[in-house]
Amino acid sequence: MKPNFLYEDLQSWIDQARRLGELRDVEGANWQEEIGMATELLHRYEKAPAVLFDCIPGYPKGYRILTNFFGGKRMNMTLGFPEEYSKVELSNEFAKAFEAAKPIPFEFVKDGPILENVMFGDNVNVLAFPAPLWHENDGGRYIGTGSFNITKDPDEGWINLGTYRVMVHDEKNVGFYISPGKHGRIHRDKYMAQGKPMPAAVVLGADPLLYLMACNELPYGISEYEYAGALRGKPYSVIRGEITGLPIPANAEIVLEGFVDPKKRLREGPFGEWTGYYGSDVRDEPVLEVKAIYYRNNPIILGCPPNRTPDELARYRAVIRSGLLKLQLERAGISGINAVWAHEVGSSRMLLNISIKQLYAGHATQVGHVASQCHVGAYAGRYVIVVDEDIDVTDLSEVIWAMVTRSDPATSIDIIHNAWSTALDPRIHPDDKAKGKLTNSRAIIDATRPYEWRDRFPKVNMPSQERMKKAREKFSYLLEGFIKDF
Repeated sequence: MKPNFLYEDLQSWIDQARRLGELRDVEGANWQEEIGMATELLHRYEKAPAVLFDCIPGYPKGYRILTNFFGGKRMNMTLGFPEEYSKVELSNEFAKAFEAAKPIPFEFVKDGPILENVMFGDNVNVLAFPAPLWHENDGGRYIGTGSFNITKDPDEGWINLGTYRVMVHDEKNVGFYISPGKHGRIHRDKYMAQGKPMPAAVVLGADPLLYLMACNELPYGISEYEYAGALRGKPYSVIRGEITGLPIPANAEIVLEGFVDPKKRLREGPFGEWTGYYGSDVRDEPVLEVKAIYYRNNPIILGCPPNRTPDELARYRAVIRSGLLKLQLERAGISGINAVWAHEVGSSRMLLNISIKQLYAGHATQVGHVASQCHVGAYAGRYVIVVDEDIDVTDLSEVIWAMVTRSDPATSIDIIHNAWSTALDPRIHPDDKAKGKLTNSRAIIDATRPYEWRDRFPKVNMPSQERMKKAREKFSYLLEGFIKDF
């Protein structure tokens, strides 16, 4: 089915979250500790509400921060699908919609809410907005966590939207780390090689669908604007940035615009990252010199800081990345793919679970190797576990049970060396990071029944689906008050 979006921007998304009963308001929490502390707590529970922080000490009422937007029933609402879909159903339906989507270019408009307030030149002040200290050992305030950067390829002219952490240095400078190989990094490297400043804009609060598209791997040379527009069935309205000419969402909340000097560097980090560690420490990184700030009345920062998984970052990436990974496996010509789950505990990268209906000898091995190296699965992966179709790939206990009972350590594990990783990988030796050697290994674990004698493998002692359903219908009352969701 086609997705049906009930919101147009972040503010109308908030209205829909309220309708679902999944948004809470908090007044008076400070940016120094309390907003980050509360957000970390919220991230621990998938059904925790979204929270809108207001009346932040030191800032005007109405200068707000939204956190924990992707969870509960609002996951489905955000992606435009019915509330009753399971995570796998949501992921699969999104992937189908994505596969059928025909990119729609953005269109320039002359006006929009983002132009309600503008700062230029000497009036620019990034500190006018309540950027939190998200983790207690962060090296500074990160205004960009639920943000995306807009850049343009200097040679080919295509627009990229990419999510990279953005640290506040002072009133007019922010820093951002981009891992090698990412499209924004490719753009930046090209400008640097030419000795030219790179025009860039940082969107600090936008339509959540557009943010989610910016979070995920799309083909090189295609703008995330075009795919998000395709899913919506209409072009995104953008204004032309006064300083850079870049396309800026007309209904965004806050946008920083300026240039990245090819020679300027400032100390950036540390920052608690998606691996659950301070992976990249402190080092000199490029800086965006902010020349203009656009913002709506009563602006909202979308806060999506990474915490130890499973967190919000892992939740939304798992839903989208799992569906895209299934598509890429099928595009590679592999049949028998039953379900795919880029598990939250590995922040949707480090643990990929795939269930298959085995069709031939070597099927599971083929699936595991392709999954580990295709576009969605290649960056910063670690383990791929392939299981039979009777295993729920979203249920970690089932996957591990299959692994410990159906795999043999000596014969069921393949190791791939020198795979694409990142400076955020805590397992790469500090000396190797300093040398730029950012590779790791991958384990492909065949946790299926051995194909050659699968018909002689012992039967499981679990009841059939029909018997389980009957038991729930008749005896679920025994669990009321003891087990959640009964």
